[in-house]
Amino acid sequence: MPLEGVTGLFGNQTFLFPAGDLAVVVSEHTPEDSARMDQSVAKDHANVIADCFKLSTVLPFRFGTTFADDDSLRRSVRSNQRHFTANVERLRGKAEMHLKVLVDDTCPGTSARDLTVGQQYLTSLRESAARQRERQSRARALSIQMHRMFLPLAEEISCKRTDSGKMLLDIAHLIDNKTVERYQNKYTSALQELKQCRMQLSGPWPPYHFVQRHTPSPLHSA
Repeated sequence: MPLEGVTGLFGNQTFLFPAGDLAVVVSEHTPEDSARMDQSVAKDHANVIADCFKLSTVLPFRFGTTFADDDSLRRSVRSNQRHFTANVERLRGKAEMHLKVLVDDTCPGTSARDLTVGQQYLTSLRESAARQRERQSRARALSIQMHRMFLPLAEEISCKRTDSGKMLLDIAHLIDNKTVERYQNKYTSALQELKQCRMQLSGPWPPYHFVQRHTPSPLHSA
């Protein structure tokens, strides 16, 4: 069944492919298309997911997933039917909010002046381990603070040090669709309360980080 108003990769028509109680959104794919996969095409893939998310619960396939033919797709969905259905029920009416929190990484090192080469090496190792523990401790404290402020249903958090020497927390919060406005109000309050942080909010998104991944048997790509 053609899916009107939603254009797939490379401008291809999208279709709803019925598979039991589920429907898979697909478009045709040729071997030549693989050579044209780039960041802009990944955005097109994300746009299709976002458009479908406005209408129903969506379980995003990983970008670049292809099937050799209709039967391959049908077998894959059938073999994972219980897993997909459980995910749909768990994520029905839910959305993902995405927070990026940037803070200064204030973990200074010790001057290497007046130290021997061996001492410098050992000192560097100790300082590196101490700084890593300090970052982990600060990231954990900040993530706990964020959890208490936003009270999400679930969360996924990663932390890394940027090239500019700051610490970046990447936080995905799972919330109820009905509470998006309340979440946005909490974000406004957090901006006022955490002035030492630079924060950026996006969403609501399909719950990318909260789909329980399941690795099916290998399939041939088209």
